[in-house]
Amino acid sequence: MRASVAVVLALLFSVVTPIAASAATQVSEPVYDFAGAIRETVWVNTGLDGDADGQPDRVAADIVRPKEPAAQGIKIPVIMDASPYYACCGRGNESELKTYDSAGRPVGFPLFYDNYFVPRGYAIVLVDLAGTNRSQGCADVGGPSDVTSAKAVVDWLNGRAQGYTAKTGGSATTAGWSTGKVGMIGKSYDATIANGVAATGVDGLKTIVPIAGISSWYNYYRSDGATFGFNPVGLAQTVERGNSGQNCSAANQKLTQGATSNGDYGPFWSARDYLSTPGSVRASVLLSHGLGDLNVQTIHFGQWWDRLAANGVERKIWLSQTGHVDPFDYRRAQWVDTLHKWFDHYLLGIDNGIERGPMASIERAPDQWVDQSSWPAANTAGVTYRPHAGTSAGLGSLTTAPSSGAAAFTDSPRLSETDWAAQPSSVSANRLLYSTGKLDRDLQISGTSTITVTATPNTSTAQLSAVLVDYGPATIRNYTGSGEGIKTGTGETCWGANAPGDNGCYRVTTTDSVNVGSEIFSRGWADLGNYRSLSKEEPLTPGKPYTMTFRLASTDHVVPKGHQLALIIGGTDAGFLGQPRATTKFSVDLAKTSLNLPVVGAAPTFGLDVSVDLPLGLGHLRLNPEIRLG
Repeated sequence: MRASVAVVLALLFSVVTPIAASAATQVSEPVYDFAGAIRETVWVNTGLDGDADGQPDRVAADIVRPKEPAAQGIKIPVIMDASPYYACCGRGNESELKTYDSAGRPVGFPLFYDNYFVPRGYAIVLVDLAGTNRSQGCADVGGPSDVTSAKAVVDWLNGRAQGYTAKTGGSATTAGWSTGKVGMIGKSYDATIANGVAATGVDGLKTIVPIAGISSWYNYYRSDGATFGFNPVGLAQTVERGNSGQNCSAANQKLTQGATSNGDYGPFWSARDYLSTPGSVRASVLLSHGLGDLNVQTIHFGQWWDRLAANGVERKIWLSQTGHVDPFDYRRAQWVDTLHKWFDHYLLGIDNGIERGPMASIERAPDQWVDQSSWPAANTAGVTYRPHAGTSAGLGSLTTAPSSGAAAFTDSPRLSETDWAAQPSSVSANRLLYSTGKLDRDLQISGTSTITVTATPNTSTAQLSAVLVDYGPATIRNYTGSGEGIKTGTGETCWGANAPGDNGCYRVTTTDSVNVGSEIFSRGWADLGNYRSLSKEEPLTPGKPYTMTFRLASTDHVVPKGHQLALIIGGTDAGFLGQPRATTKFSVDLAKTSLNLPVVGAAPTFGLDVSVDLPLGLGHLRLNPEIRLG
């Protein structure tokens, strides 16, 4: 009896996951017919009624899966991308939308996942989030409805939720073809939903691959009490436009009321904060983020990663120099190979060693990658730096020695961080700048920095900004350009099989680089009125000093030998922050102001002359004040 069972198991494994001869290169092989794959839609009951029509919402899950395993009674795992963009905005660098035949059967599946993985024994499930495309309900921008949209499908794949053959009525249907093992993947909003579903701890979700994902929606719209000038309702209305049959006015009103005009953190944001339940995450995580991402900023991956690490989650990370870009469009072959091994390991159980390789892969210069055993890098420790007044007002040095004195500046809301940094040797009434001078060796900053500022405002409200600048010549990806670090060509490469209306060929992308004299590589913002608590803004007393600590964007950046690191302190950062309620004059207590940097190894020795020989000009474009997810 035992021998016959072993034979059956061996046969099943050989059919589902054919492998190469060497154990070190085991991979699933493309043995199934993609053109003849089963294509269907299942509407899954979420148990919610977001559109308030008195009926539970059903969300559409479009499925493509090989027919051969089902015919043989073999169950297969699922790769899922849950998105609100399949009708309104598209996915990938070429903005692909879902397409259907005249009977409503799904035909065109965006991205290469189906073309590549279905022949290898996976099902691809693309879920329309509630209120979008063909799903019922309403979008709630990362809230319970969004997350439940995707979680319900994971539950259905594991036999715990109801699925139907139609949007209304229809027959009940089950996922008897599924092993119940699910891997979620996606970029931006889609990645965010993967984070949110993982934070529920749902059984069956084995891994997630979040690309440029949000970990807390508060940090997408707010920053330590400061506001970015736009709110979730606009995004909800954008993604709901592709579903004209839903009335989401009431749900949209709740978004408007919940996202208060100030930067206070409250119940609305708590419901969209996936950091609050990190202990629930059981899925492994392959995370990717652009260090130049000014849309979903890097604090999102930094704080998510820290929570995952604290709870022992198995994980890896890719950090590129790009902006809001998918690795498929800047490191295509390596990314597909990594995804292949990752899903094979966590969904098919193949021991290919992917989990034992280096934890972090980081782009140091365009197309120049290094591996690290960890992120933050090994041997990283917090080092405190303090600003010191120089001979010119508002200019000085940045060292580890104690400081004294004060400096003053006036908030000018028309100026941005690029304006502040453009002339580092010049006195400005609108910012303070402190530099290390030329470094005698490389300085690697790996992790999330914090700044503590003690400032006295002359108004009852005030907002602060802090930026880190690497002064010195370099060639970097042009992450503030139109392609955010890539250029899209006319030729194509193909990744997987083709079927009528659904091919796996995509336009070739190349690196877009730029020569700069300086680079802003981290920044952070705060409302001084939230100095005591992010949950309650307080009116400030003019003439009274206040101390506030806030974070700067997570990074892994090397300031090379001979370059200078500078800290800039300013008020309203135009292009990021909304307009201030008053124009504030600040006096900053330098003795009680400090910058804590996560430095790798010993800190370099600083130069003595910080007032001359600083290169001018950033070579960066002015930032778009209306940044949205995409």
